[in-house]
Amino acid sequence: MDKPSLLFSIAEVAPAPAVESAPGPVPVPETAPPAPQKRRLRLIIAAAVVVLSVIVVVARKSAGGKSANGVQTTRTAIVEQKDFVNKVRVHGIVEAVESHTIAAPRLSGQGLNTLIITKLVKNGSAVHKGDVLVEFDRQAQLKNVLDKEAEYKGLVAQIAKKEAEQAAARAADETELKKAEDALKTAELEVKKNEIVSRIDAEKNLEDLEQARATFQQLTQTFDLKRLAAKAEKRILEIQRDRALTAMKWAQSNTEKMLVHASMDGVAVINSMWKGGSMSDVQEGDEVRAGFPFMQVVNPARMQIRAKVNQADIEELRQSQSVRIGLDAYPDLDFSGRVESIAAVAQTSSFSGKARTVTVLFTINGTDPKLMPDLSSSVDIEVDRQPNALVAPRDTVIRENGKNFVMVKSGSGYDKREVKLGAANDAEQVIASGVEKGAELLRNPS
Repeated sequence: MDKPSLLFSIAEVAPAPAVESAPGPVPVPETAPPAPQKRRLRLIIAAAVVVLSVIVVVARKSAGGKSANGVQTTRTAIVEQKDFVNKVRVHGIVEAVESHTIAAPRLSGQGLNTLIITKLVKNGSAVHKGDVLVEFDRQAQLKNVLDKEAEYKGLVAQIAKKEAEQAAARAADETELKKAEDALKTAELEVKKNEIVSRIDAEKNLEDLEQARATFQQLTQTFDLKRLAAKAEKRILEIQRDRALTAMKWAQSNTEKMLVHASMDGVAVINSMWKGGSMSDVQEGDEVRAGFPFMQVVNPARMQIRAKVNQADIEELRQSQSVRIGLDAYPDLDFSGRVESIAAVAQTSSFSGKARTVTVLFTINGTDPKLMPDLSSSVDIEVDRQPNALVAPRDTVIRENGKNFVMVKSGSGYDKREVKLGAANDAEQVIASGVEKGAELLRNPS
C-alpha cells in the first residue's frame, strides 16, 4: 500500500474528537497562489500597461496630425518682402591685440627649476605700469646674496692682507739688494788697492769682488721674479674677488627678479596650468617652472578674434567686411567688427587631410569688462544683402525636371506655380518672380 492510501485509511479509522457545542459553519481558507504565479501575474500586468501606453501615445500623435474632420494638418508660410541677408558663421577665440606675457624668471646660476608664488594679483583686475603683479619666494636668493657677499668681502680682506705681506717682502728684498750693492762697491774699492797689497790679499780682493758681483746680480734677478710672483698671487685673488662680486650681483638681480612689475597699463589675465590631474588657474602657493608663462597683461581697449575658416567659405570673405560678434559665455553681449586680415596660406584640418582651413583675424569694435582673452565667440559675416526682396522658406520650393515650383494656396486647395529663384541661405530663399507678396505657400509639399 502506498503512502496516500495509508493516510486515508488511518483518517477513516481514527475517532472524531468530542465537541461540547453544536458545530458551526467552518470557513474555507483562501489558497494563495504560489510565488512563481504571483511574479508571472505581475509581469503580465506590467506588459499590458506598457502596451496600452504605447497605443495611447500613437493615438494621440495620430490625432494631433489630423484636424477635427480627420484631414492631416498642413504647414504653410507667407511670402515676405524684406531685406535678404546671407551670412557665414565662424567660431574663434578672443585674444588681445596688445599684450605682455609674464613668465617665471630664469635665475642666473639657478639650481632648482621651480619657483613658489607667494603673492599674485587677482585675475581680471586692472593694473598700471609699475604695479606689482607677482612675488616669488625669495628666501633662498637672499641667503645666496649673503653668502656671496661674505665670500666677496673675505676675498677683499685677503687681497689687502696679501698687499701688506708683499709690501713687507719687497722692503726686505730691497734692503738685501741695497746691501749687496754696497758690498759690490766696497769690493771694487778693495780691488783698487791690489797694487799696494800682497799678492794673496789681491787674490782675496778679486774673489770678494766676483762674489759680491754674483750676489748682486742674483738678488737683482730674484727681486724681479719675486715681484712677478707677487703680482700673480694678487691677480689670482683679484680674479676670485671679481667672480665673487659677479656672483653677488647675480644673486641680487635674482632677488629683484622675484618681484615682477607691470610694464604697461591693462588687465591682468591669469593663465591655466596642469595641476592635480586637471587644468586650473595659477594661484598663490603654486610652483611654476622657470620660463613658464603664467600670466599676461592685456590692453582691453583693443581686442580681436582669431578664427579658422573652412576653405569652402573663404571665397565669401573680403578684407574690411562688416561682422557681428557674439560671446558664447555671454549671449546678451553683441559687438560689431570687421575682417582685419586673411592668411595667405591654408592649413590642413585636424579632422580630415583633404579639408583646409584659413586663419582669419577679426577686429572687435567697442569694449566691455566681460570681454576677456580666451573666450569662445561666434562671428557672423554678411556676404550678401538684397533689400526689399521676396523671401520664403527654402522648404516651400519643389524642384522637378530642372524647374522650380511652389504650391500657392487658392481657396481650399493649392495651385502649383513655376518660380524663378535668386540667392539663398541655409533657411531662406529669394523668389525673383512667380509669386507676390503675402502669398501663402505650402511647406514640405512632398
